[in-house]
Amino acid sequence: MGNWNQIAQNVLNGMELTDEQALSVLDCPDEDILKLLHSAYQVRRHYYGNKVKLNMIINTKSGLCPENCGYCSQSIVSTAPIEKYRMLDKDTIVSGAKNAHDLNVGTYCIVASGRGPSNRELEQVVSAVKEIKDQYNMKVCACLGLLKEDQAVKLKEAGVDRYNHNINTSEEHHESITTSHTYKDRVNTVELIKEQGISPCSGVIIGMKETKQDVVNMARSLKVLDADSIPVNFLHAIDGTPLQGVNELDPRYCLKVLCLMRFINPSKEIRISGGREVNLRSLQPFGLYAANSIFVGDYLTTAGQETNSDHQMLEDLGFEVDYVKETVES
Repeated sequence: MGNWNQIAQNVLNGMELTDEQALSVLDCPDEDILKLLHSAYQVRRHYYGNKVKLNMIINTKSGLCPENCGYCSQSIVSTAPIEKYRMLDKDTIVSGAKNAHDLNVGTYCIVASGRGPSNRELEQVVSAVKEIKDQYNMKVCACLGLLKEDQAVKLKEAGVDRYNHNINTSEEHHESITTSHTYKDRVNTVELIKEQGISPCSGVIIGMKETKQDVVNMARSLKVLDADSIPVNFLHAIDGTPLQGVNELDPRYCLKVLCLMRFINPSKEIRISGGREVNLRSLQPFGLYAANSIFVGDYLTTAGQETNSDHQMLEDLGFEVDYVKETVES
């Protein structure tokens, strides 16, 4: 193994990686990592050139979640001292969209904690989305947990472009992370929103004691799900959560994971997401030779780096922000 250029060419020719090839990407010797990144970049450039999509989150409901996900500071089993509040009002959500628009963000992500939205919470989101779509030419992504069919219909009618529901880990490792819902529950929600014509966004969290084969299985599962956007989170272990103190990652391995995601899902939006600052550290810019999307601003309960630093990073790389700026005519 190690013929990264050949692997990239095979991917561009429509061939799938074998498990042996996939694992060899994750086992790439550190001294070969620039060659690996160069090969992943050939695939990324073929589909996206040097454009980078920017995404921004608004945490519209924090904490108060009955689920027991081991990575999450908002879960019922977490003792992390986070801010807890119920669903934000419509005006606050719309104001966040204006901020995102002013920062050249292409996708505004409305996120709420919990197993799934109540009908009242859903109506607040629906009302906000309608106003945002009237004012700004930007994509709106919702991330509200497990959905019912009628809720998915309402989100589609309101103008939601994308729905995020991460698989988070492999099916085999899922019960080690949470037992309050199943892996199939998550897959079913992704399939449900696809049936409504909403673009599926589903990703993973790397660094939760999974094996390298688990990582390969995650990438393949996302290919089967046909997720249009794949957020790759790297565990930022928070004190007070079951995974506190877990620190398995180094920046070079994170880059290898991003390359693998690009090779297995070559035409999809691969987004460097939560934990990039603390796990990729000074190697963050290298990640964009495999990925083509990042979050700017803060995450759910952890801080991101200054947005102007992200814009500077993209400028230094010679990459171009991919966005639609015009305000919708009223």
